[in-house]
Amino acid sequence: MNPPIPHRPETVVSLHPYFKVHEGKLAAFRELIGRFIERTSSEDACLYYDFTLNDDVVHCREAYVGAEGALAHLANVDDLLKEGLTISDLLRLEIHGSDTELDQLREPLAELPVDWFVFEKGLVRF
Repeated sequence: MNPPIPHRPETVVSLHPYFKVHEGKLAAFRELIGRFIERTSSEDACLYYDFTLNDDVVHCREAYVGAEGALAHLANVDDLLKEGLTISDLLRLEIHGSDTELDQLREPLAELPVDWFVFEKGLVRF
């Protein structure tokens, strides 16, 4: 395991996508979750990455050190994300972070329906 990357609350970027899985495709999406986790496990800038389910809605909780870490992750899982979007619809995508970090993401993610949340104050304990 690599040593931890120093980070402060204002440098953490979290992504919160919500996927509505197409009828009859939940088992396929669950299989895809394992592949997402396996691929993401190699990313040094990933602080956490997990999935939660509510019936046919899948939520991915994920955070990275900075916009650079988030963009590296999206590049790393691009093919898996495209595959996932053939069996689900993106209901919502929230991205949380400081103005400085979010500004680095706005142009590369301009095609996505992002709800941007600007960091105010916080605490990181991991």
